[in-house]
Amino acid sequence: MIDVYSTATPNGHKVHIMLEECGLPYRIHHIDIGAGDQFKPEFLAISPNNKIPAIVDADGPDGKPISLFESGAILVYLASKTGKFLGATDREKFTTLQWLMFQMGGVGPMLGQAHHFRNYAPEKIEYAINRYTNEAKRLYGVLDKQLSKTGYLAGDDYTIADIATFPWTRSWKNQGIDWAEFPHAKRWFDEISARPAVQRGVEVLANMRRQLMDDKAKETLFGATQYTKR
Repeated sequence: MIDVYSTATPNGHKVHIMLEECGLPYRIHHIDIGAGDQFKPEFLAISPNNKIPAIVDADGPDGKPISLFESGAILVYLASKTGKFLGATDREKFTTLQWLMFQMGGVGPMLGQAHHFRNYAPEKIEYAINRYTNEAKRLYGVLDKQLSKTGYLAGDDYTIADIATFPWTRSWKNQGIDWAEFPHAKRWFDEISARPAVQRGVEVLANMRRQLMDDKAKETLFGATQYTKR
């Protein structure tokens, strides 16, 4: 049994989708990041960077429990554990990993900034909005160009690179994206959206999502609480 500590965010949904795709048994533990659950000692013990998701697998590689944080590392672990969605050959694995790193280093952080400055920042800063909206469009352009040549990001097969990237593109409207400009990425998006495991994965903890972020949640996520040394 895999214990999953998460919430309904793009990074959380990566792991929810992967577990559903692999058919692994898991138990979900909701971490309310708006309320500050991510700063509790018991969560920091498995996720020292105070970010979701994190997992504890009772049946680790040596038969002993293992805890992991960072969504990309968790995806690689689950792919290695099950032999799925990483690639069979070294060439396929490294191709998958480069697109996974593209998501971890570019798509996630930059689209996250676009979300923040377009939707959550207490003041509208035109420079920041333009910078991150333009970067979002550039990244979608990279995806679109790749997907004009291949069925999925790492080639003809669906991999953890797609599982990692897809949840971030679900909020395309909040990122200032017009799908008409990225038809190949839209084709890919629609195909992944139709996968039953993906549909199940994005519903995990969806009923716990805060519809409106109050001042306490904003302070917890973006204020001094986030930066307190622990």
